[in-house]
Amino acid sequence: MTQPDPRTLAFSLRLFRTMLATQEMFTVYLGVRLGLYDALRDGDPRTPAELAEAAEVDPRYAREWLEQQATAGILVAVTAPGDADPDRRRYALPATHATVLTESDDPASMAALAVLPVGGIAMALPHLLDAYRTGGRVADEVFGDDWLHGHSGANRALYRHQLAGWIETYLPDLHARLCEPGRRVADVACGVGWSSIALARAYPGLSVTGIDISASAIALATGNAARAGLADRVGFTVGDAAAQHGTKGYDLVCLFDALHELTDPVGVLAACRELCAADGTMLVMDAKVAPAFTAPGDDVEQFQYATSVLHCLPAARSVEGGGHGTVLRPDDVRAMAARAGYAATVVVPVPDRFHRLYRLMA
Repeated sequence: MTQPDPRTLAFSLRLFRTMLATQEMFTVYLGVRLGLYDALRDGDPRTPAELAEAAEVDPRYAREWLEQQATAGILVAVTAPGDADPDRRRYALPATHATVLTESDDPASMAALAVLPVGGIAMALPHLLDAYRTGGRVADEVFGDDWLHGHSGANRALYRHQLAGWIETYLPDLHARLCEPGRRVADVACGVGWSSIALARAYPGLSVTGIDISASAIALATGNAARAGLADRVGFTVGDAAAQHGTKGYDLVCLFDALHELTDPVGVLAACRELCAADGTMLVMDAKVAPAFTAPGDDVEQFQYATSVLHCLPAARSVEGGGHGTVLRPDDVRAMAARAGYAATVVVPVPDRFHRLYRLMA
């Protein structure tokens, strides 16, 4: 019998590990969505029955999930000496893991990313198969609430901890302007409002209007702003940038992590330009990818392409075709901005591995 090529064996092993990691992410998804990690986050060891009661799940399912999580090294199993009864075994969530597995604006939190590909993409797979055969579009609504929560939550820490600092450090003229009372910001494609809230927190004299075509996102954004105590300065409206008639003259217009998945990116950029005051600023944040196609790519490039294949390109296709996808390179942004009427596009040198920030000059 001919021995398999070592390269074949290595690739087979790679796919096995990928499959294992995929299954593990599905179990993490269950932990996030069912509140199992939240019930364990205080660090106290719990039996399957205690977790089941706290999270309101079935005890037998709780036991199987706990055993799997301990086997994977996510939880710690605490067994009394000589006691082999699986129902009396206790499990604890280490504090270092709790930070990663529960939702917050901590930069280490991965709860949103756990929900993003698993819940959002899994339910859209039949639609993706059809779209790939027909060239059609898969609307964001098909990806459901898991995609909405995951996508919005993925950048929550960045907005809370980095956005205002980037503006102060790399755009001092804009920072000075936003520090003045009465300044206005339009946050286009604002999602559930984390970027709008972050800007209002950083600049106490600022009024922010978040705009998004998703009514569910706007409802969540309104609640988030109220809980942050900012409802008096942060408001939200359902619609697109082109429909904001009579609301021009914004000091800053933002389009964060959205340009690559718009069905009409040039049209939206043009509408954003109309919203800006004559001396206002347009900021675009989008995926940070290599300047040109390179294969194989690094981890970030692989992540961006996989996201594009599974969501962003299908979501960006229009009835006429087109659609760009996640891999939006600097030259692509410059070309879109020029077609939308901007005179220049400047890459702001922010230190982030996943995002680029662009300043578009009218």
